[in-house]
Amino acid sequence: MQRLPAPLLTAAVLLAWVACAAPSDPSASGVAPAREGRLLTRWGRALDARRVLPEYPRPTLVRARWLGLNGRWQFEPGGALQPPPLARTLKGEILVPFPVESALSGVGTHHEYLWYKRAFEVPADWSEERVLLHFGAVDWETEVWVNGVPVGSHRGGYEPFALDVTAALLPIGPQEVLVRVWDPTDDGDQPRGKQVLQPGGIWYTPVSGIWQTVWLEPVPARGIRELLVEPDLAAGGVSVTALGVEAAAAPAALGDLLEVEVLERGGLLAARSGRVGETLFLSIPAPRPWSPDDPFLYDLRVTRSAPDGRVRDRVTSYFGLRTIELKTGDDGIARLHLNGEPMFLMGALDQGYWPDGLYTAPADEALRHDVATAKELGFNLLRKHVKVEPERWYAWCDRLGMLVWQDLPSGDNESPEGRAQFEREVAGIVTALRRHPSIVQWVIFNEGWGQFDTERLTAHVRELDPTRLVTCASGWTDRGVGHVLDVHNYPSPVRPAVSAERAAVLGEYGGIRLRVQGHSWSEVAFGYRAARDADDLLFGYEAFAREIVTLREQGLAAAVYTQLTDVETECNGLVTYDREVVKVDAERIARANSGQLPPLSTVLPTSERGGRTWRYRTDEPPGDWTAARPHEDRAWDDRGWSAGAGGFGTDGTPGAQVGTVWDSGEIWLRTEFQLAAVPEGELLLRLHHDEDVVVWVNGQRVFEAGGYTTAYQLERTGRRAQDVLRAGTNVLAVHCRQTRGGQYVDVGLALLSD
Repeated sequence: MQRLPAPLLTAAVLLAWVACAAPSDPSASGVAPAREGRLLTRWGRALDARRVLPEYPRPTLVRARWLGLNGRWQFEPGGALQPPPLARTLKGEILVPFPVESALSGVGTHHEYLWYKRAFEVPADWSEERVLLHFGAVDWETEVWVNGVPVGSHRGGYEPFALDVTAALLPIGPQEVLVRVWDPTDDGDQPRGKQVLQPGGIWYTPVSGIWQTVWLEPVPARGIRELLVEPDLAAGGVSVTALGVEAAAAPAALGDLLEVEVLERGGLLAARSGRVGETLFLSIPAPRPWSPDDPFLYDLRVTRSAPDGRVRDRVTSYFGLRTIELKTGDDGIARLHLNGEPMFLMGALDQGYWPDGLYTAPADEALRHDVATAKELGFNLLRKHVKVEPERWYAWCDRLGMLVWQDLPSGDNESPEGRAQFEREVAGIVTALRRHPSIVQWVIFNEGWGQFDTERLTAHVRELDPTRLVTCASGWTDRGVGHVLDVHNYPSPVRPAVSAERAAVLGEYGGIRLRVQGHSWSEVAFGYRAARDADDLLFGYEAFAREIVTLREQGLAAAVYTQLTDVETECNGLVTYDREVVKVDAERIARANSGQLPPLSTVLPTSERGGRTWRYRTDEPPGDWTAARPHEDRAWDDRGWSAGAGGFGTDGTPGAQVGTVWDSGEIWLRTEFQLAAVPEGELLLRLHHDEDVVVWVNGQRVFEAGGYTTAYQLERTGRRAQDVLRAGTNVLAVHCRQTRGGQYVDVGLALLSD
């Protein structure tokens, strides 16, 4: 399939994308992976253990000097009460930052307690500065020693953290870092997303230990600790606050100056001077909004200087000018608006798993590939599902123009300690990612997993970040707060109730399963609806897209298809798990996502917009009751059948529009219709059934399915209309059988033109 060209990078942030102080581990062999996995990506096969994810890991706050510690570390499983192995070599080896369960780690097995160790040397020109040891993410509880000295600990598997290790460093020579990790996975109460010890279906392999880049950074004692960047499109500028790093031995330097510069492709647009901690607003001439169609980014350079002009610290960053908000139209329906204009968000669910690295992509190009592929498929939104990515993934979304709904990873949240931990991690994740313009919404809970104090937590997240939308819960357990009302439905799309206060969105639907031999995790394949081949998958996707068009006209503001890629045994992605095969024509999917679909016409309407009269009975009819013309034996003649309006079923059945109550075990239906001429094209059914159904046209069996649907959907008959229909009188006949729960059946005929 066609690939998008690499984006051009502006000069001020080029270092963030190409800088690497040194190979991750100069002494390591370049052979990787150390342990063969059941399925590898092209990037995993090409991985060089001497340069593992060497890119600068924090593109929104860049310094010129840093040292990557990715590569081969000593490794050993541990125990709950084991003392730190400070004075000995660990028994095994692991490739950091791949989680211990992954093939690329070289271990490939789960352990609850983990020990990591490696040596490093601090560059000589760092001797006058504080040295920070950064961990992009470690799952879950981390303790760290440097040269045998405890330097800190952290709980939380998804947000970055840094430890000041200056006091533990030796004056010269090799240094040693020792890391202990405890991860109870689903035996614990902590946020963990879809990780389980017994994976299957929608639950995936656990991820334990270090899984994002480990790196060292020198920071001046009077340096810049954090940038608070608040773009303001309406005001045509940006507010910047630089917070200082002031060590106990170096109190705040009141005379220090701060210089903030906004650049466009290396050229200076605006500049202001002030003090550390002061908020500075910079007006931008002819401000250019950021959007998926034009993901324009401004560069930012911030310098802290002593009164004599000597530079103490300098960092670079970037920002985009964009707004995201709700607005209510003249029809009284709230919709999503980007930069003041209404925008329908067409998204894909993105789990962020890799067959060889699990949580950890095998290369930065792999991260970019997923975002670029989603763009090529015509999506303008990715819902990052109960997982947080390395910051570079969000930077690619910023640069390529992809909106993001960011889920906060789910946990059980059953204990007071677990709930407090969830809140701490929520705050850490929001704080860590708030500089990315691509993120437009936070999703606090998913389908009620661990849901508690919904109203309070929604208000808390809105207070933490008032510039973005907040979903209280995606699917199932809405509490009436937040910016959107979000429902899930499989497989067919549906629309929640519209209102003037909150946007109606469909947070999950679809899930069409197609397993591709040679590109799958196993022989097991899970999904919500099966496709026979790529053509059948494309048909199903386009059928859903037709429903989305109608629902959008009725006020639906966003829809998220499940899903972008396969994940382990869940084979309902548009792309295979190894990212080698796009299962369907990308151009057709992109056209469907924009509402451009093959012509479809109605041959016989369903009862959705008024009940069509059918003949029916609840005991099995004798004779050839499905035929189009009466036989001499009129025992089956439907003139003795009851007449009623469709559809047939019981109130309360999902998606049902009951015209005639049917509450017995089985029902037989017939209706006649006239055609002046036989049309040409593929004959389709528009069908809602609960449960097992068989459909005939003019005595020919054209469809049979078990189970149930929760909404009307198009189904293929495998027949050309001219092979089944005739000029004059035609008969549509249906048999439906119900065993438990709700029940409903209604059928119509449609024609898909060539």
